[in-house]
Amino acid sequence: MIVTKRKPLEEITGFLKGQDKVFIVGCGECSTTCHTGGEKEVVEMKQYLESQGKKVTGWVIPNAPCIAAQTKTAFAQNMPALKDTQAILVMSCGLGVQSVKACDRMGLEVLPACDSLFGTLMDAKGNFHEVCSNCGECVLDKTGCICPITRCPKGLLNGPCGGVIKGKCEVDRERDCAWVLIYKELEKKGQLDKIKELSKPKDYSKTTKPHKMLVNG
Repeated sequence: MIVTKRKPLEEITGFLKGQDKVFIVGCGECSTTCHTGGEKEVVEMKQYLESQGKKVTGWVIPNAPCIAAQTKTAFAQNMPALKDTQAILVMSCGLGVQSVKACDRMGLEVLPACDSLFGTLMDAKGNFHEVCSNCGECVLDKTGCICPITRCPKGLLNGPCGGVIKGKCEVDRERDCAWVLIYKELEKKGQLDKIKELSKPKDYSKTTKPHKMLVNG
């Protein structure tokens, strides 16, 4: 899941200057969960834009606008509204914005209503935690399913630095040291031998962007 934050309304109004007819695209998954692009937020945005003199020609909330097939279906079902539109305001992460742009066949202005922050795990209380950096070289089998690349500010692969004090990180004294957590987890499972295995330096070529994976040629 990708956490998003809605852009300030004045910023949205600014880049919609000159665009009097707007179609809104929300997101039924991540942005709905983050309360940045679900039905409630889309309706509120519609009301705000109308208060600013804009005509909202329509709106739609694909379950996942980052999936092209869903966006294309939504557009096909709303073609009359889109033909009367100058701009599409997308209330999702950057993936959804770019998917909408790729599926637009009318050359409309496609604009983001949200800032994409990070990929996340959501706990039982509904809080968001960044726990994976999508580094392309997972070490969770060695670290008790605690990612040192993400949870250690220095991304250390082989044990804690010299700054840890009473189990806390020197960068943030409120934060548990990732390697102390890893040690405790491995100790609990009787797997402390794993902590003695040295990991090779990461192959950062695996994080070179943009990534792609071709599954259909």
